[in-house]
Amino acid sequence: MSISIETVHLPEVIEKHGKDMSGKVAAVTGSTTGTGYVCARELGKKGATVLLLNRQSERSEKALNDLQASVPNGKFEAIPCDLQDFSSVRKAAETIASNYDHLDVLVNNAGVMALKDEATGDGYDVQMQTNVISHFLLTKELFPLLKASSGARVVNHSSMARLGGPLSMEYFEKKGGNLGGDGTDEENASFRGPRWERYHQTKLANCAFTYGLKKKFEENGIDNIIPLLAHPGLALTNLQVTTAADGGMDNSGDFMLQGQSAEDGATGIIRAAMDPEAQSGYFYGPTAGWKGYPDLLEPEDFLYSDETIDINWNGCEAAVGKFEF
Repeated sequence: MSISIETVHLPEVIEKHGKDMSGKVAAVTGSTTGTGYVCARELGKKGATVLLLNRQSERSEKALNDLQASVPNGKFEAIPCDLQDFSSVRKAAETIASNYDHLDVLVNNAGVMALKDEATGDGYDVQMQTNVISHFLLTKELFPLLKASSGARVVNHSSMARLGGPLSMEYFEKKGGNLGGDGTDEENASFRGPRWERYHQTKLANCAFTYGLKKKFEENGIDNIIPLLAHPGLALTNLQVTTAADGGMDNSGDFMLQGQSAEDGATGIIRAAMDPEAQSGYFYGPTAGWKGYPDLLEPEDFLYSDETIDINWNGCEAAVGKFEF
């Protein structure tokens, strides 16, 4: 990507909200590039042992090497985890559980955007499985380790695409490849049509998962794990590149110049992962929408309505099993 945007907010966020993470274990999905990479790097700088959950590839190997070079005293471990394969997610959780007796931070960051109407090998929409259902599964499988922490956090990454129509159960069903098609070139260039509706459903579901966790933890008397939510605004990351390559958007320079750097886009999840003042259900992101400092936001009412929470929770449990508390 030839566009370059100056980083503005990251140093201040680290100074004001980045606590010492020595002795802490943090896991970050989607940490090969973009917001996940920046979050992993900053957690490592603060002393955390950082588990990098990515599909095995040359890119994931490069990310590990780059992080180790960038933070020479950092502790980084690559753990294969393909969010488009439930068995891979379960195996990643088993690997973590075999090597660690607690987990302090889980950053459910990975995501794909506006991809074609295709099914994963498990039969689900590729966007919904990657962005939502597999993160639900990962959190469910790692829950015993989170519960063993003296103070754990589950950080979910949404976006401005959360705004739109209500959550619908059909997107959680085994209907991958049969959820509206790929849309027209005109629709895709203007962020409309079925690809973008599927993406919207996932970003709304990320919010519903956060507030579903908050509700379930309160009902079960769990007070040592706090779920948090963040959104990056419009950040210059590899997400736009892969979406454009798939035919989902026109990745024009003029549009992206309205956004912010990947480093500033990561400040929301970084603040959620490390801010000492964070409380259950806090939502961080730029108040102006597209870009800005990751302020504490007031979530829209529909993000945590019982109906929205139940659709996400029931849909995910139907796909990957009951979340045991």
